[in-house]
Amino acid sequence: MTIHTALRQGAALLEEAAIGAPRLTAEVLLCHALGKERSWLFSHPEQQLSETSWIHYGRSLYERLQGKPTQYITRRQEFYGRPFVVTPAVLIPRPETEHVVATALRLAPSFKRCLDIGAGSGAIGITLQLETRGEVIAADISPQALAVAVQNNRRLGAGVRFVAGDLAEAFAPSTFDLVVSNPPYIPDEEKDALQREIRDYEPALALFGGPTGIEIYERLLRSAARALVPGGWLVIEIGYRAEAAIRALLGSSWREVSVSPDLAGWPRVVSARVLP
Repeated sequence: MTIHTALRQGAALLEEAAIGAPRLTAEVLLCHALGKERSWLFSHPEQQLSETSWIHYGRSLYERLQGKPTQYITRRQEFYGRPFVVTPAVLIPRPETEHVVATALRLAPSFKRCLDIGAGSGAIGITLQLETRGEVIAADISPQALAVAVQNNRRLGAGVRFVAGDLAEAFAPSTFDLVVSNPPYIPDEEKDALQREIRDYEPALALFGGPTGIEIYERLLRSAARALVPGGWLVIEIGYRAEAAIRALLGSSWREVSVSPDLAGWPRVVSARVLP
């Protein structure tokens, strides 16, 4: 079995199963099986696969055909240009969440102390720490997620400190001048409508925010307001239908409220400063 044939057959299987981007997915999975970069595949189309590589590739294809996300098969997802380890214990970082990082860097590029609430894989907090070399603490309620974040912190040479806890409740008042978060915000009622890759494989704790998807923000805003110094910045990701509800929750306790769209034009990132 050559590289060319393996890719052609793998892509055909994926396309028949209506898996998105079948050719690219086949390439990524074969790279994973071989431990090679995609450029190597293109320059070695007639290279024969070893039996071990073929078995590994076949297993990966089978897992993807069952709905398992490619990122959980390869245990890798790029975020802000860096490779992060991901497992089913953490949400797969999305390109949309890079807008949280970009907004935080624009509003508070010289923050003294930042808190990342709901760290997950550590993508937001680790990226901010590496981009600024500032002090970043990341909290998550899931010990399994924190284990993944710690691994990414070590692999990427970052200096984030991690705390197991709910929201910012483990910290004293007025501790941070920047709080960032990508909380779970999908309404419970939308679960059945989600793609099976999300519904059946990604952690529910990181996905669903309650009956309306807003419930977590009610707690998050109170917790962040307490943890921030007067005038400190809050930067959070929101669901595409949540802008009006989040603005209402912010009320008169916050100023300089702004909502930024993602590349698709959906409201995605809310930023605000807590009143002095």
